[in-house]
Amino acid sequence: MAWYAYCLTEHQTLPNGTRTRRPFLLEGVQGVNGAAVLSYPSGEFAVIVSEYDHTAGNLDQKCAIDHARVVSNCFRNSTVLPFKFGTVFDSDDALRQAVRVNRRAFGLSVAKLRGKSEMHIKLVVRDGSLREAMIDIVLPNTVGGDYLSKLKVKASRERERQTKARALSVQVHKLFNPLEEEVSCKKVAPEGMLIDIAHLIDSKSVEKYQNRYTTAAKQLKNCEVAISGPWPPYHFLPGKLRTVAGNS
Repeated sequence: MAWYAYCLTEHQTLPNGTRTRRPFLLEGVQGVNGAAVLSYPSGEFAVIVSEYDHTAGNLDQKCAIDHARVVSNCFRNSTVLPFKFGTVFDSDDALRQAVRVNRRAFGLSVAKLRGKSEMHIKLVVRDGSLREAMIDIVLPNTVGGDYLSKLKVKASRERERQTKARALSVQVHKLFNPLEEEVSCKKVAPEGMLIDIAHLIDSKSVEKYQNRYTTAAKQLKNCEVAISGPWPPYHFLPGKLRTVAGNS
């Protein structure tokens, strides 16, 4: 039996409230391609799965939404370690082996993330001073003076964008004071820059965090600010856990 895996959680937090050695159905939850969702116990952990048929076709955008919905549903009641979308274990043995080999790392991660939530802030910067820095520099196909000159300008504009992004992320950090953060930055049209910030916070402080939105929107000049969450802690898993998978 192949299993599609959504996330790992603590067995004791699941609805049946007891230890069992066999997978059991999670009522009221629908998974990828409408499949039933089950809890597959392994010691103190449980892997949330659905039966999977490799001949059913490729996993599409709708499946990605189904995957995220199952993880979010589990996150309402327990700490979760989300698996990468498309993670499939080809057998019971493959699933059990993944948990067994990573048991210590799973335990440390669950302990670290217990009672924590992820919040997202998106800043779209439309600062007139960055207009020139947003213009792409096309490098010529041949080397020479022109190539080196344009390469220098390209690097300078990239540094300018990154400096602006760092300054804004520091300002956001001071406003929201998260436990941890992860920041990414990319250009968006027209003549703008998107800064995507993930914050790890205590779940008990979600309302307090959300209430800081108004202050942030006023203080972050020339920025469009959007906030969302709480989400499962997708951005704050140790790297070694992100690669745990069967054949996918």
